[in-house]
Amino acid sequence: MDVSFAFFWEQILQNPVLAVSVFLTLCVIFVNGWTDAPNAIATCVSTRCMGAQAAIFMSAAFNFLGVLVMTMLNSTVAMTIKNMVNFDGHNEEAVIALCAALFAIVVWAVAAWWFGIPTSESHALIAGISGAAIALQGGLSGINGAEWVKVLYGLALSTLLGFASGYLICKIVILLCRRMHRGKTEGFFKWGQIFGAAAMSFMHGAQDGQKFMGVLLLGLFLVNGSDSTAGVVLPVWMMLLCSVVMGLGTSIGGKKIIKSVGMDMVRLEKYQGFSADIAAAACLLLSSVFGIPVSTTHTKTTAIMGVGATKRFSAINYRVVWDMVLTWVLTFPGCGLIGYLMAKLFIALF
Repeated sequence: MDVSFAFFWEQILQNPVLAVSVFLTLCVIFVNGWTDAPNAIATCVSTRCMGAQAAIFMSAAFNFLGVLVMTMLNSTVAMTIKNMVNFDGHNEEAVIALCAALFAIVVWAVAAWWFGIPTSESHALIAGISGAAIALQGGLSGINGAEWVKVLYGLALSTLLGFASGYLICKIVILLCRRMHRGKTEGFFKWGQIFGAAAMSFMHGAQDGQKFMGVLLLGLFLVNGSDSTAGVVLPVWMMLLCSVVMGLGTSIGGKKIIKSVGMDMVRLEKYQGFSADIAAAACLLLSSVFGIPVSTTHTKTTAIMGVGATKRFSAINYRVVWDMVLTWVLTFPGCGLIGYLMAKLFIALF
């Protein structure tokens, strides 16, 4: 199928439901910029290595590069979202259900942002679409269990590996620099953090940008009578669109999340911020290479916890951690239920 911008725009003008689907997907990308993308630059800003505005522009650029490069190398993450649910034989209703799922994600993400809690739009997306698929199929036949296992693997990987790698890398940095004067290392870790923030932004694009493009393509294919996106080459214009909208969201609403992740949870020094960024970026690279969808929020925040634990476990603000963990746990049932109810309502109305 043609996925050029001209064809996509023509389809939007001819199909109001697709237009709504695209609008809601862009809204989800926008709130991802609010609640997820700021994690990539939180430590860099909180340790004053970069100003917030400069970090946001850098993040937007590297998000685009992450989408572009990793999609060329491995587009498995983009297709995983589609493969998780079964819309067979219900294409018209499936587009309506998709809209309901996206609406549920926007509601969930904005509520979390209001309280300054970083959420995983990856998991909200998975939960919302799964809830809509269950509503559409009238049962669990709407869920592909084999693909859901990948998400559970990713959840465990992003949490455990993020914490462990943050702890180990920070310990290694402390060991290597133990005889160095603290003041002489400040310059290195400042630029090291800028590099780490760029790497995190790159890997955020590689993970989350692909997922949202998969949703955009799914809506286009569904309105044209197909539910398979196999073999499609993701277009550059779509990568650029996702990156720009995500960067815009970060510039407008990212400061609350930067404060929660980079300042409130653990007070970081430059070498600790550097360790957290490198650890989280390495975990995301590993996941992207193997096509495992993981949460950049979980990976970055657990890496920061691991870094904080190198001093002492009491250095971690467990009240902030508890709020985050509670939100993560509630994302699957909460967003799934909203997606289910909204799908039932939207199908009945339209």
